[in-house]
Amino acid sequence: MADPASVPRPCWDVLAAVGAGGALGGIARYGLSVALPHPRDQFALSTFVTNVSGCLLIGVLMALLTAAADPHRLLRPFLGVGILGGYTTFSTYATDSLDLVTTGHPFTGMAYAFGTVAAALVAVYAGHEIIRAVRK
Repeated sequence: MADPASVPRPCWDVLAAVGAGGALGGIARYGLSVALPHPRDQFALSTFVTNVSGCLLIGVLMALLTAAADPHRLLRPFLGVGILGGYTTFSTYATDSLDLVTTGHPFTGMAYAFGTVAAALVAVYAGHEIIRAVRK
């Protein structure tokens, strides 16, 4: 049996920051899905925009936090894990890709699946590089 003193205790302030941020990010994602609805058998523009813009913002955030002298310890959990984690939705992206394939649009589904990952990676890099360029 583990020594109770050696078991890490939860950091309630970090959990609260992640939870509050996640709620805000989820609300923003829902708002975008309402603004840009799509049927099951069509390209999921709202999910694509959500994931790519969220990845751009995570690139910006990580560049800013890395460059900051002493960022507040709750910034990354609140903004990165919470807001942007709640905002982006790669589970919905997987479901949207599968929906396209199973409703008779296999090429669009595969293009959406691979295109989203490619665009998300480019967005993270672009966000990071934008901040680097601005800081110079």
